[in-house]
Order: sequence, then C-alpha cells, then structure tokens
Amino acid sequence: MSNFINQKEVFGDSFLLESAKAENLYFGYAKDLPVIDYHNHLEPDVIAKNHNFRSPAAIWLDGDHYKWRAMRNFGVEEKFISGNATDEEKFRKWAEVVPYTLRNPLFHWTHLELKNPFGITEYLSGKNSAAVYSKMNEALQSDPFRPQQLLQHFKVETLCTTDDPSDSLEFHQAIKASDFTAGVFPAFRPDVYIAFSDAEAYWNNLQKLERASGINIRSASDLLEALQSRIHYFHDNGARISDHGFEFFPDTQKWNSALDQEFSEFLKGDRKTFSDPEALSGYLLKELCKMYAAKGWVQQFHVGATRNNNSKMLQSIGVNAGYDAIGESYFAQRMSVMFDELNAQHKLPKTIIYTLNPTLNEVLATMAGNFNEEGIKGKVQFGAAWWFLDQLDGMEKQMNAVSNLGLISTFIGMLTDSRSFLSFSRHEYFRRLLCNMFGSEMERGLLPNDEEWVGKIIQDICYYNTKNYFGF
Repeated sequence: MSNFINQKEVFGDSFLLESAKAENLYFGYAKDLPVIDYHNHLEPDVIAKNHNFRSPAAIWLDGDHYKWRAMRNFGVEEKFISGNATDEEKFRKWAEVVPYTLRNPLFHWTHLELKNPFGITEYLSGKNSAAVYSKMNEALQSDPFRPQQLLQHFKVETLCTTDDPSDSLEFHQAIKASDFTAGVFPAFRPDVYIAFSDAEAYWNNLQKLERASGINIRSASDLLEALQSRIHYFHDNGARISDHGFEFFPDTQKWNSALDQEFSEFLKGDRKTFSDPEALSGYLLKELCKMYAAKGWVQQFHVGATRNNNSKMLQSIGVNAGYDAIGESYFAQRMSVMFDELNAQHKLPKTIIYTLNPTLNEVLATMAGNFNEEGIKGKVQFGAAWWFLDQLDGMEKQMNAVSNLGLISTFIGMLTDSRSFLSFSRHEYFRRLLCNMFGSEMERGLLPNDEEWVGKIIQDICYYNTKNYFGF
C-alpha cells in the first residue's frame, strides 16, 4: 500500500473539511487559536508533579469509560478493561477492538490522538499493537510528553478542573507558584453536599466539609455557611466556575420551616433519615446560585444522565466506570422557575446548561434565550454537546439548535469534559466540524462569500467568546 495519505482520511490535512471554503476557514482562522478548556476532569496533582506517564495504558486507557464501554460491547473480558491485566495486555485488547469501532467517534478520536502528538499515521489494530505501543511508550518517557509539556503542545491557555469543595487546592497552588504558563483553575462541584440517597455516605461527606471549613454543621444554615466559606477559599485560589450534575433538576420551591427543623434533627442524630432530600437539594442549590452571582462566577448545570445503572458492577468497580446512560426526565419547567426567581432578584449568574438528552436540545436552546441581559453576550448558554453527544452528529445538532433559536455567534464553543491529557484533539475535531458547517453554507450561497467576516465568527466561537465570557 502507498504511504500517501488521502487528504480526506482521518490522518489527512483536510479531514472533515469538504470544501475549499471549509479549508480556508479552518487553516486561516481556527487551527492555531489557543485552547480554553473550561470544564474537564484532569487531576491537578498530575499537572503539578509533571511526572512522565508510566505507559500508553496510563494516559490512554485508565479510567476511560468511553473505551471501556466499547470493549465490553465487543465482549472483552473485564480483567483487560478495569482488571489486573498488564498495561501491554490491556493495550493489545483495545487495539483489537479499534478496527470494529467504525462509525463510533472512538475511531476518529483514537487516530487523531495517535497522529497528534505521537506522529503515528497508521490505523491501529491487533496486528500493529506491539509496534504502536512501543513507539508511544518511548515517547512518553521523554520530556515533551510530560503533562505540562503536552498541555503546551495543545496550546492550552487555560483549563478548569472539577473539584470537591473540601479540597485543599494545594496542587493548584503549586502550579500557580511554578513557572508553568497555562492557567489551571479549580471549579467548585458541591453535588455530594447538596444531594444524597445514602445517609451514611452523606454524613461522611459532611464531616470532610466540617474539617475543611472549620464549621460544625447542625442545620441547613450551617451547611450553607460552610459552603460559602469554601466558595471564598476557591475564589481566592482562582476559581470562577461552579458545576452541578443532576439526574433530574430538583424542585427549588419545596423547602419550608418544617423540613428545616427535620433536617436539623437529622444532622444532630435525632433522626436516622431525612424525608425529602430533593427539597433540600433545591433549597441549597438556589442559595448557592446567589453566592455564585455575588462572586461573579459562571455556573454550569449538567442534566439528563441516569448514572450507575449496573448495580453489580457499581459494587465491583465503583462509579464513572461506563455504566451510565441518557436519562429521560423533564426538568425545563423547574429550571425556568429557579432562573426567573433569581433573575427577578438580580442574582442570576452567567449560566451554562448542558443536556445529555438530545430531544431537549431545542427546549434548552430556547430556555437560554429567556434570561439574557444587556451588556453580556449570551449570558445564559446552551452548552456544547456533552458526553454521549460530543460526536459529529451530536455536535452538529446542538449547534443547529443554537443557530436556529439563538445566536451561534455568541456561543462559547467546545470543552473536553475528559480525564485524558490526549483528549484536547476534540477541540480540533470540533473546529474542523464547525468550519465545515460554515464553509458548506458559504459554498451553497446560504452565508456570505466573505471569509474575513465568517472567519471572525469562527474565531469568536473557538476562542474569543470563551475568553471574554469567563474573564480568567
């Protein structure tokens, strides 16, 4: 076979770019912009310590529930996925599955990540897995492939991790004190303190929050005071974002004095259970939103997942292991009620709403348009296609909803939502798709044949809107 790479193939320069206009937009306006990754799950200690990754499996397979799901779908034995097989064995099993991932986004992501940063431009399979593993492993032991150097390679200007309010943030502090030039900021994720189904686990989490805040939590007001103290601490350490993940959006109107008294009795040990955790969650959430507004933060709501569906595997290997799915609960009305109440009080922060259920794209795109404010472009955003939806079809549908029902020119673009240091290729994936969408419509006469005009909109979506929206 010839070594020539078809320009339209995954390794080619023109991958996903189906017209000359699309190519001009991508290479002329989008390709070399910095990356602001405002929501991911990278571990700050890994960035701070900047140690070499032990193997390709460590950077590519550990904790990657996208790949884990595909391997299970293919019938791979669990020991090669989350079990005690060696790194080489796990890599080989993944390589054997890759040829069968055609039309799954993993096929594209896998080969984009092999090409950049490893320079490998051959399709991965069981036949070449040993050679590819060896080349990747050799690279990973060199300085350019340490965590901080990889972030620089991908032009990451700013990233936001996802952090428990009780976290000391010591690694964020270490990064800030180092000579690393990218901004690495914490994001405040208080889910385990405002929502619960297991009383014992909730108690354990509250004890962590008590230690971190120095506040004894014996009432809902104590809990809010403790969370407020951590918001101050996070803000002092660079945080400008909060994040919440809900299977369903809580009712923010149910809280009353009787529930407040009952919750205090529960916290003091006078009751073994609390009767209405949802009412508690809704009350705490609304009060937290007011605290975010006072700090000028951006709040994020991830809604629409149904998590930990496989109870047997939850017991075996825990959460975030690839057993989550798209949920079907409807939440827009509750969200609207809370937004309206906060907006009437001038306490609605900048807000990003993400849904895992694509049937709600238009619902949330129109919801976002209800609460904008003069002087702020796109104050409430319908956020980028998330999780199961951050593939070509899902991203295009999300952007079409934003375009049709709002202004895509004010959209704040892509994020990785990933635990992998190689996942920044998803920004390239997004930018190529975005340029192809605009370029195609320029070719068809649906958009002006003015590359400078359209190119400026492309740059705003890929970078400048994000930079201005967050103001890091």
